[in-house]
Amino acid sequence: MSTPIIVEDIRPLIALIAPWFGLIGIMLSGEKRANLRETITFVAASVQAAVVLSMLPIILGGSIIEFHIWQIFSYVPMLLRVDGPGLLFGCVASLLWIATTLYSIGYMRGLHEHAQTRFYSFFALSLSATIGVAFSANLLTIYFFYEMLSVSTFPLVTHMQDREARTGGRTYLGYLLFTSLCLLLPALSWCYVWLDGGKMTMDFLADTGKIGHFSQTEQIVLLFLFTYGFAKAGLMPLHSWLPGAMVAPTPVSALLHAVAVVKVGVFCVYRVYADIYGTEVLSKLSGEDWAMIIASATILISSLIALSQDNLKRRLAFSTIGQLGYVVLGAAIATDRGQGGAVLHIAMHACGKITLFFCAGAIFVATGKKYVSQLRGLGRRMPITMGAFMIGSLSVIGLPPLGGFISKWYLALGALDRDAMWVVVVLLISSLLNVFYLLPVAITAFFRTEESEKDQKIKEAPWPCVIPLALTALGCFGLFFWSDALLKLAELTP
Repeated sequence: MSTPIIVEDIRPLIALIAPWFGLIGIMLSGEKRANLRETITFVAASVQAAVVLSMLPIILGGSIIEFHIWQIFSYVPMLLRVDGPGLLFGCVASLLWIATTLYSIGYMRGLHEHAQTRFYSFFALSLSATIGVAFSANLLTIYFFYEMLSVSTFPLVTHMQDREARTGGRTYLGYLLFTSLCLLLPALSWCYVWLDGGKMTMDFLADTGKIGHFSQTEQIVLLFLFTYGFAKAGLMPLHSWLPGAMVAPTPVSALLHAVAVVKVGVFCVYRVYADIYGTEVLSKLSGEDWAMIIASATILISSLIALSQDNLKRRLAFSTIGQLGYVVLGAAIATDRGQGGAVLHIAMHACGKITLFFCAGAIFVATGKKYVSQLRGLGRRMPITMGAFMIGSLSVIGLPPLGGFISKWYLALGALDRDAMWVVVVLLISSLLNVFYLLPVAITAFFRTEESEKDQKIKEAPWPCVIPLALTALGCFGLFFWSDALLKLAELTP
C-alpha cells in the first residue's frame, strides 16, 4: 500500500475530551436534576459521535488524521491517529453510547437505582478511554488509555455495592491490572530498548514488521506477553473476570462488556498482530499457530459452558468470550481477509450482542426474571423485546441477511487463504453451538406456555428500554447491507 497522506486535525482530541465536558455537567447536575443530567449525557454522546463520523470522508479518501498530544519519551509521543480500523471501532463505540444512554434512562429509573450521577459520570469517562484506544498511534498511547479504561469501569462493575459486586469488582480489577503490569508493561519496555542501539518507537505506522529483527524465540515470547497482557480480550484461561463482571447493571454489561471493554482488548491484540508484527512476519513465525489454537479452544469451550448456563446474562457472558475468540483468531490467521474479518467482527458482534444484553435488561425491568427457564411464554407478552432477541441471536450465530454472517464469512476466507481448513471447521462447529445456546431462549419465550396467571399481566419494559433494543436489532440488518463500506474501512490500514 502507498504511503498515506497525514492530515493534522484537532478532531481526534475533540472526540476524546467531549465526554470529559459531559462529565463536568453530569456532576454539577447531581441527583436532584436528573433530566438535566441525562440531557447533558445525550449531548456529550451526540457531539462525540458527530465528530467521529465527520472524519469518515477524510479516511475513506485515503488519508490519515493525526493529533500530537505530548512528547513523553524520546521517539515515543502521546499521539492520536485515526485510520480505517480505528475509525470503525470509534464509530461503533460512539454510536452505541447514544443508544445505551437512552436505554440507561429506562433501566436505571425503572429500577429506581441509586447513585445514578456516579453511574453516568464513570460511563462518560469510560467512553473517553475507549475512543483513546481506538485512536492511539502507538503502543504507549494505547497502554495509557487501556489502563484508564480499567480504572474508570471499576466503579461501574461494583455499582450495586453488595458482596457479589465487590467480589466481582476485585476479580475484574485484579485480573486486568495484574496482566497489564506483569505481562504488557514488560513487553512494551522490551520493544522500546530494542535493536542494536536503535529505537523501536512502538508506532503502528512506522514499525510494522520491524519486530522481525528479533529472534524467533523472542518474537514468540513477545507475542505471548502481548496476547495475554491485553487480558480484556478474554482469552482462556484469563477469562474469569468477564462472567464475574456481569454483576454490574445491564447497561454496563451491554456497552462496556459487549462493546467497549472487551472490544478494546481484542482491538489491542489486533493492533499488535496486524501493525506491530504485520501479516508477513506473523505468517512466517514458526510456532505462531499456538495463538490460533488458543483462540479456537476459547471459542469452543466457552460455547460449551454457555450451554449449561441458566442465568441469561451469564449465558451471554460466556457467549461473548467465544465471540472475542473470533477476533483474535482472525488476527492470528495473518492473512488480509482474515484480519479484515477480525475488524468487521468487532462491529458485527457489538451490534448483535448489545441487542441481546438490552433484551436481558428489559426482561429484568419488566418482570424481575433473569433465568432462561423463567421465560416461558414471555414472547407473547413482550413481542418487541423477544423479537429483537431473536434477531440479535441470529446475527451472532452468523445467518444472512444479518451482519454476523459477513464477518464470519471473511474469517473463513482468511483461513482458506492460510490453508487452515481446520479453522473453518472450528467456525462451523462454534456456529452450531451458538444455535444450541441462543435459540432455546427465544423458543422458550415464544412456544412455551406461561408459568402462572401473574405472567399473563406482563407487558413490555418502559419505552426508553424498548426503543434502543429495536434500533440495534435493525442495525444488525443494516450492517449486512453496509458491509462493503465497513470492509473498506477495515482494510484502510497504513
